[in-house]
Amino acid sequence: MSAFRSHGRGHLNGPVVVIGTGLLGTSIGLGLRGRGVPVFLSDPSPTNQAVAVDIGAGQPLAMLGGESPELVVVAAPPDVTATVVAQALADYPDSIVVDIASVKASILAEMQGSGADMSRYVGTHPMAGREKSGPVAARGELFTSMPWVVCPGPESSAAAVQTARSLATDLGAVVSEFTPDEHDQAVALVSHLPQIMSSLLASRLQGTPLHALSLAGNGLRDVTRIAASDPKLWVQILGGNAAKVVEILYGVREDLNRLIGTLEEPLAPGARLDLAQLISEGNAGQARIPGKHGGPPQAYAWLTVLVDDTPGQIARLLTEIGEIGVNLEDLRLDHSSGQNVGMVELSVLPNKHDHLIEALNDRGWRVLQ
Repeated sequence: MSAFRSHGRGHLNGPVVVIGTGLLGTSIGLGLRGRGVPVFLSDPSPTNQAVAVDIGAGQPLAMLGGESPELVVVAAPPDVTATVVAQALADYPDSIVVDIASVKASILAEMQGSGADMSRYVGTHPMAGREKSGPVAARGELFTSMPWVVCPGPESSAAAVQTARSLATDLGAVVSEFTPDEHDQAVALVSHLPQIMSSLLASRLQGTPLHALSLAGNGLRDVTRIAASDPKLWVQILGGNAAKVVEILYGVREDLNRLIGTLEEPLAPGARLDLAQLISEGNAGQARIPGKHGGPPQAYAWLTVLVDDTPGQIARLLTEIGEIGVNLEDLRLDHSSGQNVGMVELSVLPNKHDHLIEALNDRGWRVLQ
């Protein structure tokens, strides 16, 4: 069976072998099975593999028989990905092999010294995940509308790249193509640095008196949400992309030293201006983050609606907003400390802000601007 078969409209026909049944591997299996693609699963952990099979992500690899898979997806930890990919290329000489590890340049460099057929290999990285890990946390819709980066090596064939792109599009992802080095530089800033900063901040909460933590609001929760991530995985990710991460951390260190120096003498001439500039620089950077659906950044207007902390209140609020005819751009939930009241923070287009407030007030909702 040729590895360079036609995919018709660019989609996978299968069979697809997934090596590694953690969160991402199992989610890939679920998503492909939902499209009717035959999937076969393999994992060093019999328990993980059995769970993935039980929840419908695919069949055990032993059931593939002698058939050659169209695609092999390596969903192994980053520190063993190159070894597993090289073995897959040897085991399936007519198949295209991709990996989904979160670092790319170091894996490609290791692969290039393996003697494997690099024309059938493409590195990829789905930018999706959850704080939970393992096959039980898997979701077939995990990749829907999420970025999926395809990083061809210099020897990757056009057919291999097309197959890698088909995997991503079949799972509903938005495909981007980067070189491995461009990818590692980008994720060091937009993925790896946020994890580091979140973990560093959350670590300061150890030993903090509970009465102090009772004052925490959405700001602290938002910034520390990803601090709940798997330490074992992040040891491998940061180790595999250390050079790119360190370059950025040097800049962060300079900013911290600047801030510390200013705050050590907050009344010195120019200190207030320096603090204002630092916050303004953050404003400018935040404003560059792409907006809804990956479009250009757009400023939204926020309002807060107080709701009783009882069943059905949020559903009723959202239903009435739909009846008013206003589209929500974002939504956040918080709770009032010490009161049985919830706070629903709503984001809308600026030209809808006043209209929505007036309409909600008319319907008896308590709205804070």
